[in-house]
Amino acid sequence: MRFFVVCPGGIEVPLAQELAEIAGRPECKALGAWVIDPTPTSPTGGVGLAAPLSAAMALNLHSRIASRVLLQMAQAPYRQEDDLYKLASGLAWEEWFTSKQTLRVDVTAHRSPLKSLNFATLKIKDAIVDRLRNVTGDRPSIDTAFPHVRVQAHLTATQVTIYLDTSGEALFKRGWRDEKGDAPLKENLAAGILSFTAWKPGQNLFDPMCGSGTFLIEAAQMALAIPPGAIRAGMYDDAKPSRLAYRPLVTSAHGFGFQRLKPFNESAEQKRWVVLKEAALALMLEKRQQLPNVESLKITGGDINEKLVSMFKCNWQRAQLPDQPVARQIDALAAKPPGNASAGVMLLNPPYGERLVIKGGRGQDRSSTQEENYDDEPNNRFELNLETGRQCAKRSSRESLKKLQAQEEQDPKFVEFLRQFGQHLKDDFGGWNIFVLTADMALPGQLRIKESKRTPMFNGPLECRLFKFEMHAKRPA
Repeated sequence: MRFFVVCPGGIEVPLAQELAEIAGRPECKALGAWVIDPTPTSPTGGVGLAAPLSAAMALNLHSRIASRVLLQMAQAPYRQEDDLYKLASGLAWEEWFTSKQTLRVDVTAHRSPLKSLNFATLKIKDAIVDRLRNVTGDRPSIDTAFPHVRVQAHLTATQVTIYLDTSGEALFKRGWRDEKGDAPLKENLAAGILSFTAWKPGQNLFDPMCGSGTFLIEAAQMALAIPPGAIRAGMYDDAKPSRLAYRPLVTSAHGFGFQRLKPFNESAEQKRWVVLKEAALALMLEKRQQLPNVESLKITGGDINEKLVSMFKCNWQRAQLPDQPVARQIDALAAKPPGNASAGVMLLNPPYGERLVIKGGRGQDRSSTQEENYDDEPNNRFELNLETGRQCAKRSSRESLKKLQAQEEQDPKFVEFLRQFGQHLKDDFGGWNIFVLTADMALPGQLRIKESKRTPMFNGPLECRLFKFEMHAKRPA
């Protein structure tokens, strides 16, 4: 079978490495041969591979970086909307789901000659509905919010590819976050960024602007071998939502998309699914014995906003992590290396050129445009809805956000904060590697520190850079 594993633009390299690691797990090798496509040299929004059907279960359970795992159903040339209908209607959808299940169809495109993606979507939807009605005598209902089955089509200038989505809800929705600070970082992007830092379990990891704790929770789950899909797979009790939940938690009741597809409910696939989960549970137990408490993780954080620190602690517990996280309310300018460590990794995603607030305030007050993007999919080839080569709403959204940032970056208080923070890093974090994700391309100059590396990537629709700063240890006087 052919799959395309979707990820945020810019982290295809770590995704390809992660896919190789998943394929190398003994229980995944036992499923059959995996052949991963060459690693993309430019942002493609994902990585393709050939693997057994059962690989969809392993990928959804274990991939920290993927947004979705798409199973390719067909690929063919096209010239007009009727070609899309003809291709989709010729597929045996009745072998994958029933007419009693609800359906959603999404179409994305790059340089497609078609005038309307909405009409293209309608033609594919009609083809699937007509096929099931002709075969079964009944037609599925459409549900754009919580469908049982999702079908995705992608149009290039000459080719259409049709996929079944085996993930269901986007994979960055792990099931532990039901409270968020403003503009939370998507969990899969955080995992990809962690891979760029080369941080390894056992090393010190510190986030002085941790917000609701995305970086630190992802790192702790990695260290303890907790699969990102563990809650949705029902591997332990569902996380309990707080009274302040901003949206329903993704739970084992939601599961994954593949669990609602006929082939995955056959007894042989069900047995493979049990084996995959049992192998993951065994490794979790082994790691928990090696790292029995929160101190052994060496993962710490802080934030100027007390409310966000409280959110972080609640999210940590829902993520099935031990004890309480080592985190406290503190100004980043006063933060010191945890345990006076002489080396480690600092990773942070500061407010993008916006005003910081004092203790007890609203927190990192980011734009509503950024905040709304959390529930969207990452910006990649499967989300750039292009008609006749033009990017639609997301381009205008991105440009508006950049204009807003350009105005706010002139805030003299924030400029002064960055200058002080840069000096603080020089004075107190010698020997550390500092990684900062920001949309502010001028950040190194504002910190007055020369970056050793900058990596382009997207946070939702927002173009960012991951800056690396190598802080040299001070020479003894």
